[in-house]
Amino acid sequence: MPQPVLLFPGQGSQKSGMGRDIAEFSSEAMDFWKQAERISRLPLREIYWEGDEQAMSDTRALQPALTVVNLNLWREMAGKTAPRGAAGHSLGEFSALAAAGVLSPTDVLELTALRGRLMAEADPDGRGGMAALLKLDAAAVTEVVGEAAGETHELLFIANYNTPAQTVVSGHRAAVALACQKAKDRNGRGVELKVSGAFHSPMMREAAGELAVRLREAVWRHPRFPVYCNMRGAAVHDGESAKESLLEQMISPVRWVETVRNQYNDGARFWLELGTKALLGKMVKPCLASCADDVDAPRVDLVSDFAGVTSFSL
Repeated sequence: MPQPVLLFPGQGSQKSGMGRDIAEFSSEAMDFWKQAERISRLPLREIYWEGDEQAMSDTRALQPALTVVNLNLWREMAGKTAPRGAAGHSLGEFSALAAAGVLSPTDVLELTALRGRLMAEADPDGRGGMAALLKLDAAAVTEVVGEAAGETHELLFIANYNTPAQTVVSGHRAAVALACQKAKDRNGRGVELKVSGAFHSPMMREAAGELAVRLREAVWRHPRFPVYCNMRGAAVHDGESAKESLLEQMISPVRWVETVRNQYNDGARFWLELGTKALLGKMVKPCLASCADDVDAPRVDLVSDFAGVTSFSL
């Protein structure tokens, strides 16, 4: 039986109506939504099932809501497959840790609700932003970041290494805008993201410090299967290592290319994305372009809703 690596997406994967079909089928799934609403003190079902675009993008609601969707999908899939590992992109790492049994679902809801609030409050003046730089390799992006930061005298950092040709930068908005222009000058593209701050950068240090207090209070268990953490892209096999990685996650880049390559080098050939739409799965093949051959071509599946759960087969 093929064993997949589970992939859990983070912010950017939201859509109207997400998770509603599973919640209407499963009372346990509906109860998880209600628990998230009590913890976050936000009307999450109203926000995401009625589809108010502005409200759906608010990170305070988005983080617990996406966590509910991810973990309700996993709950429905848990009896259908035996994972060889898991990873989550940014916010999705909390879902991966819950799926592996490192953190309880309740702890994860409390942590993601707190994380959302702290990140929303970290930049009240809106000085921070992010952009995806496309069609440039990591070396070119490093040059762009150095030039844009130097010329604007503002902060700018690499936030996500998503694929060899898709890198996200994070920092002060003037530097982010200049980085987009410099990417274009190098025959690449720069796309500013609709976010409320400079996430995955040292500009989140104060918020990360507040989250760390709650992270240290949580109960960290031995994982049922390895979790590949964002900070290093490598598998962790114990709760303490997972905690140490998550303590730094908010101020460190997401090393997704290394994550996928390490999974492949550890024997993975099958990836299963559990989320609202295909995002992380689309990154697998570009990440493996230099190391995977046709014989070991990766299989990538998506389960995004109840229909996908019922039709899934190995």
